[in-house]
Amino acid sequence: MLDLDSSEPSRVQSPRPETPEPGSRQGRRNAEADVQLLDHEGSISDKFERCLQHIFAKYCTPQPANAAGPTITTPTGVQPAVLLRPPPGAYLTPAALDRWAVDTNGAPFSAEAKDELKEFLDVNEGGDLTFNGFLQIYQLQTENDEEETWRDLSSHGFDRSLTLVATRREDMDMDSEEGTRLMSGERLGNPLRPMVHGTSA
Repeated sequence: MLDLDSSEPSRVQSPRPETPEPGSRQGRRNAEADVQLLDHEGSISDKFERCLQHIFAKYCTPQPANAAGPTITTPTGVQPAVLLRPPPGAYLTPAALDRWAVDTNGAPFSAEAKDELKEFLDVNEGGDLTFNGFLQIYQLQTENDEEETWRDLSSHGFDRSLTLVATRREDMDMDSEEGTRLMSGERLGNPLRPMVHGTSA
């Protein structure tokens, strides 16, 4: 019991001391200052690419060899605890593309958006999105709306230091305004829209 009449200062310890609240940019979980998604030349940074390899590999065909190892729970569910790498020639089938879009934004891509992907991004002979095409999506999105990319990374379990972390229940408070927007699909967007229509996000 907390003694409010005591002359000694009392401290109430958090079960997770020095852990920032969700959305915070400081603290131990975000120890690396100035983690950049794009390098000084405007290309995807090596660390960001490693995160994208992991996300792509969760959905790609063929699946990576280490996909059946230890797991952790992230906002998109249970996933491998080690970073995955897509095998050479891997791609996202239309069904996998929809699973990725739902896990990232709450809804699959429209038929129009899928047609734009095939027309403007790197796809294989069967019209399936390749890893290079996946990188192109995030290059465009990050150039136009870096915070949207950070939200996508968070959806897949990455913090602001680009480290894969386990989910905490309080990080997924669906009663919050952000949680309500996510569940209603309000956050959905098309990262190709600026490229296709020449407007900025």
